[in-house]
Amino acid sequence: MTKPYLSVVIPAYNEEKRIPATLLDIDKYLLKQDYPLMGSGQVPYEIIVVSDGSTDKTVEIVKELQRKIKNLRVIDNKKNHGKGYVVKQAMLEARGKYRLFMDADNSTTIDHLDKFWPFIKQNYDIIIGSIEIKGAQVHEEAVWYRRLLGRFSKYIIRIIAGLWEVHDSQRGFKLFTDKAVEKIFPKQTIMRWGFDIEILTLAKRMGFKIKEVPVNWKNLGESKVTLKSYIKTFQELLKIKQNLITNKYKL
Repeated sequence: MTKPYLSVVIPAYNEEKRIPATLLDIDKYLLKQDYPLMGSGQVPYEIIVVSDGSTDKTVEIVKELQRKIKNLRVIDNKKNHGKGYVVKQAMLEARGKYRLFMDADNSTTIDHLDKFWPFIKQNYDIIIGSIEIKGAQVHEEAVWYRRLLGRFSKYIIRIIAGLWEVHDSQRGFKLFTDKAVEKIFPKQTIMRWGFDIEILTLAKRMGFKIKEVPVNWKNLGESKVTLKSYIKTFQELLKIKQNLITNKYKL
């Protein structure tokens, strides 16, 4: 089985309008990179789109783009399980030495990887994008209460999950070593919005080094995150805390 240097995982739910531009942008960037081959005759990267039970033409469009974009794969889940479920599924199925998951709306573009690689050389296991540290840029058209809820929720997450040093756990742009993926993701139990919190909490408890890097983030007001999502995430946060107390993760 081939082992690429980099795997790019993109969870997608009804993204027929946005996924083509995102995939073409990723492909354009990756074609310019000089990633090392991990063995004779092998490929330097792979792109995996994992559909979370999409009911539109997301899967059909990705399959059509396979003619134009090399090393593009699609996982077609027929049922909706949640973002956490499909990210876990694809990250564990990915073969790359390094594995990135990013959002289908391209809110943080793949060229941010250029800022991540130096920290891989410094032996960090996980590098995460953040809009809450110096150097980040935010272009947002969301309503005021979402901005307020977002900022407040980040403080709650940092306190309850024991992630005080992580200012922004929810950004959909995170790079992992294969070792980190294979140790952390099998223990993941949260399958919807709160999965990022659980993954980083597990990573910290397991001794993996995490680096937070400022990114440019563009939100044009089309996010699928609703008020109900914030409530559900808070419930999942409490579940993570309970799992830690009861040692469900068997760390």
